Amino acid sequence: MKIAIMGAMPEEITPILERIGEYKTTKYANNIYYETSYKGCELVIAYSKIGKVFSTLTATSMIEHFGCTKLLFSGVAGGINPSLKIGDLIVAKKLVQHDLDITVFGHPMGFVPGGSVFIESDKEFIDIAKDVAKELGKTLQEGVIATGDQFVHDSKVKDAIATHFNADALEMEGASVAVVCNALNTPFFILRAISDTADTDASFSFDEFMESSAIISAEFVMKMVDKIIE
Repeated sequence: MKIAIMGAMPEEITPILERIGEYKTTKYANNIYYETSYKGCELVIAYSKIGKVFSTLTATSMIEHFGCTKLLFSGVAGGINPSLKIGDLIVAKKLVQHDLDITVFGHPMGFVPGGSVFIESDKEFIDIAKDVAKELGKTLQEGVIATGDQFVHDSKVKDAIATHFNADALEMEGASVAVVCNALNTPFFILRAISDTADTDASFSFDEFMESSAIISAEFVMKMVDKIIE
């Protein structure tokens, strides 16, 4: 078994690399991948860079080039469900591309022919996550995560996405990773810690809380890895 662990930014995988300690660095497709053995299991860790294109490339590389058979994503997101506060954890039950728009041809937002609006995450991984949350004494919310190539900081945009997709959180990579994993029959899990609330204060909140939120998400994902290895 070989597990891929992804983030979008260096800050999202740094806590994981610090915990691992020793790893081999491999350069491939204009990115850096960190390979290591952890408790008898092979891990490949990488940050993709921000956005759907880079995350698609990285997820595909981890599966097709490095041979990973499971993928876990650790990172931060903007909360749009009012019940989510900074530092809270949300696992994607399903994901959608909120900026995918060919509605002019009569299709719903987020849909292209041959695809689907929503992609569901691996149910077994979600069950494992619930067990981890209980052990850590953390609240873990399941919900819809909406992905797009924009950092949302406008309350009107946020509210429109929340209403249209019944979305709980916003970010820039999850749904594209989900598309790759679904197409390549690779079980996946997307975990986000809330770093901002996707409104007019989003950029300030993100800078202030991104690192601490990323640490929370990374620690949880490593507990997930422990459970999966068991």
